[in-house]
Amino acid sequence: MLQRYELNNGLKVVEEQMDGVRSVSIGIWILTGSRNEPENINGISHLIEHMLFKGTDKRSPKDIAEAFDKIGGQVNAFTSKEYTCLYARVMDQHAEEALEVLSDMILNSNFDEEELEREKKVVLEEILMTEDDPDDIIHDYLHEISFEGHSLSQSILGSREALNNLYRSDILNYMERYYTSERMVVSIAGNVPNNFRDKVSTHLGDVRSNDQLEDSMKTIFTPGNIEKTDDTSQSHLCIGYNGYPIGTDEVLTVSVLNNVLGGSMSSRMFQQVREEKGLSYAIFSFHNPFRDNGILTIYSATAPDQLEEMEAIINSIIDDIKVNGITDQELTNTIQQLKGQLVLGLENPSSRMNRNGRNELLQQPHLTLDELITKLEKVTHADLKKIANEMFNSKPARALISPESI
Repeated sequence: MLQRYELNNGLKVVEEQMDGVRSVSIGIWILTGSRNEPENINGISHLIEHMLFKGTDKRSPKDIAEAFDKIGGQVNAFTSKEYTCLYARVMDQHAEEALEVLSDMILNSNFDEEELEREKKVVLEEILMTEDDPDDIIHDYLHEISFEGHSLSQSILGSREALNNLYRSDILNYMERYYTSERMVVSIAGNVPNNFRDKVSTHLGDVRSNDQLEDSMKTIFTPGNIEKTDDTSQSHLCIGYNGYPIGTDEVLTVSVLNNVLGGSMSSRMFQQVREEKGLSYAIFSFHNPFRDNGILTIYSATAPDQLEEMEAIINSIIDDIKVNGITDQELTNTIQQLKGQLVLGLENPSSRMNRNGRNELLQQPHLTLDELITKLEKVTHADLKKIANEMFNSKPARALISPESI
């Protein structure tokens, strides 16, 4: 059973009771990420996520770690382009303890300057690790060209230059602007204790308000091409097509289309590029919807002398789908596969917490599993062909990393 309520300060809470489990997953979601950052502080959302674990007014970093270890719990956080989440999963009898520590981390982190300088070095190593990994950094390159001129093009980790020039005062100003009740959601799922609403109010009822905040400008997809060389053995290719925003009916249709294109082992790209031709070990596609736009990404890597052949196969698959759509068998198989993913993915509290938190934060309807499956089963060949032509008749963005010797 799903319950939604709002605290007196405007902070929204979504709570789902799950029968047959003995754990609780709690997430505090904040509506800010790298797309909210001016270029000179790019990476600050991710740095704050790290710093939330580096001590509060009453807890040292070790105290935070031990608070969860001693109750057999798990705690972590992540930053995306549009939101940040601090979350934990614990046994049900420790739910309030977990909530109290998470709230302390969000509200009372002290951002010690020595800890900050040390953590900036850690994040720098994370940036360098990404830059050394072509199948990771190429997605940043694709977004640079796909959303050129908009903060959505920025890396979540940030740039080296911006990171080196971030100070405690920048963090405090950013948190005052974005870590506010209107931009915050608490999501709880599992065997939720009785009257947990009172506990949430106790620990988070004092989150300050700032209802005057405006969001960043609307995103425009910008097709183009970016090619780089690096010390690699393979050519790494990313192709991006203009997709659809979160909350639109097209997102579900794209998920079906993507599954046939490159979203599964039985997909056309996997079968033709890898299984039949042996041109690549990794080839896949996925659709990433944002609040006001989206991007369908195709990724693969191959030997440089096979790149032209691989791209030709990818383009021929796309052309065939535009003209002929997908087969009845592909549609049937994909519907069943996506139904299975939905059912299996929502059988644990963490998955439920994530889905509910994201939906509430982004103001999306909380559909039941049966409602989602019903919508999925209504996707038709005509829907898929329409979406395929809308996306694939537009010019894509393309990013390529090739070996330096080529």
